[in-house]
Amino acid sequence: MLLVPNQYVQVAVPVPMRQLFTYQVPSTMQLPTIRVGERIAVPFGSRQVIAVVIALSDECDIDSKKIKTIAKRLNDSFHLSKALVDFLRLCANYYHHPIGDVFQQALPKLLRQVKKLDIQPPMVWHSHTENAVEQVAKLASKAPKQHALFLLIDKHQGISWPELRTLGYSKTQLNALVAKTLIVEKEQKSQPFIWREQALNEENKQCLSTEQAVIVAAINQSNDRFACHLIDGITGSGKTEVYLQAMEKTLASSQQVLVIVPEIGLTPQTLLRFEQRFNVPICLHHSNLNDSERLDTWLNAQQSNAAIVIGTRSAIFSPLHHLGMIIVDEEHDGSLKQQDSFRYHGRDLAILRAKQVNIPVLLGSATPSFESLQNALSHKYQYHQLRKRAGNSNKAKIALIDVAQQQMEHGLSGTLKQQIKHTLARGEQVLIFLNRRGYAPAINCQECHWIADCQRCDKPYTFHQKQQLLICHHCGSQKRVPRQCSSCGSVRIAPIGQGTEQLEQRIGELFPEASLVRVDRDSTRKKGELSRILQEISDKKHQLLIGTQMLAKGHHFPDVTLVAVLDGDGALFSFDFRASEHMAQLLIQVAGRAGRASKPGKVLVQTNYPDHPLLQEIVHNGYQHFAKQALIERQQARLPPFSFQALIRAEASYPSYPEKFLRALTEQPLSECEFAGPVPAAMEKKAGKFRYHLIIQSKSRKHLHQAISTLLSIIPNIEGQSKVRWSLDVDPIDLNW
Repeated sequence: MLLVPNQYVQVAVPVPMRQLFTYQVPSTMQLPTIRVGERIAVPFGSRQVIAVVIALSDECDIDSKKIKTIAKRLNDSFHLSKALVDFLRLCANYYHHPIGDVFQQALPKLLRQVKKLDIQPPMVWHSHTENAVEQVAKLASKAPKQHALFLLIDKHQGISWPELRTLGYSKTQLNALVAKTLIVEKEQKSQPFIWREQALNEENKQCLSTEQAVIVAAINQSNDRFACHLIDGITGSGKTEVYLQAMEKTLASSQQVLVIVPEIGLTPQTLLRFEQRFNVPICLHHSNLNDSERLDTWLNAQQSNAAIVIGTRSAIFSPLHHLGMIIVDEEHDGSLKQQDSFRYHGRDLAILRAKQVNIPVLLGSATPSFESLQNALSHKYQYHQLRKRAGNSNKAKIALIDVAQQQMEHGLSGTLKQQIKHTLARGEQVLIFLNRRGYAPAINCQECHWIADCQRCDKPYTFHQKQQLLICHHCGSQKRVPRQCSSCGSVRIAPIGQGTEQLEQRIGELFPEASLVRVDRDSTRKKGELSRILQEISDKKHQLLIGTQMLAKGHHFPDVTLVAVLDGDGALFSFDFRASEHMAQLLIQVAGRAGRASKPGKVLVQTNYPDHPLLQEIVHNGYQHFAKQALIERQQARLPPFSFQALIRAEASYPSYPEKFLRALTEQPLSECEFAGPVPAAMEKKAGKFRYHLIIQSKSRKHLHQAISTLLSIIPNIEGQSKVRWSLDVDPIDLNW
């Protein structure tokens, strides 16, 4: 094979190395010209991998005999744009993460494979209404769900199965309409999104309040340039309506909108609101999609078919060529931060990408993160406040229940039981919040007080009664419930504490006349189960709702008038300086589920410490006042957002290895930076590994990144580093990991 010596490409290879690799281009592959962002197959070690072309060069300072040639060009249209390549390089540089892994994050799984793809065109559903007027009329009375599904498909000609599934519809309902020849599946035509006047459904458009109108006007003024807007609105104040009306101008110019939500659970209601307002192509991006569905979304974005992409944090890497606006809902939420491998923050990357392509980005929350709030108060962001709830609803009142002064039954105080009884009698719904899934957080021997601990984590197993298993929520290990104590042989083994599974059982015994549903990770494992449950709650099929934080954020339940928080003390005495911020956010978000319609709402928080300053501050002064006071304390303590941090985690089979490894890093002199640690992690042992933390902190972001680069350069030379597994987390938000 004839080689042309001055044809080289630098590529990002999916390996844990912070560098690009150079390959030579054979003469047979020079035409058509290789482009930046193109996917190619390259030899790496004994295998072939998919790499992305980052740069082209006519020269190379490496001996040509040592340079391998690329294996093949894929000759497809699934390349990354130059703008997206530049964005991903910025991401890799900021987080000091292996560049090949960053590019892997931006590609669907099917595009990471060397084998030839058998890509089927995306399929969508259309209505087929010829001579079907009678059938449709019958459906309204005999099969209301099928009727609603038909109307949706009829309205949105060309709607995908993932969208329908997300909205809570089933294959059974879909097949029933197919059997009646009311709908038909067709191949989705690839055509760039162009705005049409009929795309806006004016019927569902709400009249804006003065506060909302001012915000929409301010966003529209900056529609053609970068601006970061923080919308700080109390729960139920109509932030979503602000998003919808702010989007109109962007969509009307045939530009695309990217909407990021923290969790899949918020996707159904977001999608529903958007479907009701806009008759435009909408694509979904989240972990509940299979590989082919995720590829369909990626292709629709890349080919500009999608007008709106709604997804979780990884949607920020979507290849949108005509991006006109980015919206990050619940911007404070910790789920926007990836906690393994490439530890990026979806909100921060949304701001970075908006700045890169010079478009506005909207951050919305009832409880803004301290970072965003400080940026708004210092005028780096445009700050907008919504202090009134939409419509006739009023802000729910929060009250504390001192459990030390109460007779308790199954974790419920006498006062709380009475309030639940009165609420149910009025035909209203009750939400009971307990952020602890499973039946009980531990089991013990009632004779010798032995506790069943996970040997790999030194933490108690959680008892799951339905499965009759002990499950470690940290490493995932499982074991059967022992018949007798392994210490003394006693058979008197019983669960201690309470989780949502046990609470569901006990509440059912206390209020047998009320329909009850539990929402946590265990009860929503099946595909589409969460959507189904949320729909049933909206339809008032259940009066009692028990849930973890899956139920706490973003959901709109008009008939929930009482919210009960069973354990309000979770983070009052945590070592993590962010614990109070996270706890306040959670309490306010949970409280925000009450009284969202015209009915007044009430929030009751059970606590052992009713006089604690944090609880008192939230109850009497609200989140904004608490946040501003806490920011003053942070500034005095020189903690983020008034300084910048990076966290190096290290783990090994013996505790001395990670501690010694991190201590070696602290011996390196660094300008304008200081170390904290190394110290054992909050949970020192996890999955059989001992874990240590080292924090690097600086008042200057520039100095921090210089320090990180220095430390990364010396790690290969540290004695014993091969025995340690380590990771870097820039701008960490949780020190418990």
